[in-house]
Amino acid sequence: MDAEDAAQSVWLQLVSSLGRLRDPAALPGWLATTTRRECTRIRRTAPAAQAAGSMPDVGEIPEELTRTAEEELMASERHAVFREALAGLPAVQQRLIVMLTADPPVPYVEISAVLGIAQGSIGPTRARCLEKLRRHPAIAALIDADATAARGQRAGHMS
Repeated sequence: MDAEDAAQSVWLQLVSSLGRLRDPAALPGWLATTTRRECTRIRRTAPAAQAAGSMPDVGEIPEELTRTAEEELMASERHAVFREALAGLPAVQQRLIVMLTADPPVPYVEISAVLGIAQGSIGPTRARCLEKLRRHPAIAALIDADATAARGQRAGHMS
């Protein structure tokens, strides 16, 4: 079993465990622990490879690769949470947010024509939509987790 197999095993475990995930901020730690355990399991089941020295030690994985995996996982989770929250808005508000976040940006005149709302109403409607999204329980949890992490990082820099 090689590194790709270990990674696949960890991702499969994650998919099967997502329903039990209560705190999004705990996900990076869970991922690191699960990866470490999977690598240990693989090393135990492949004594010949271990003796030959062909199995890398978990400690040898560069930290930037670990951070990249955590960042990708968190970005994926944030996108899923946003899609869930967006789905809770009325259809016109969903379309407005999608059009406002399009790349390249959609001009207000076009948004007005497509959605049938006055150009002067776009900004206030956007503000109400964003407030509804912020209040969605999953997004509120992410905002709280980010704030907690930021406080922790600031406290770490002060010591």
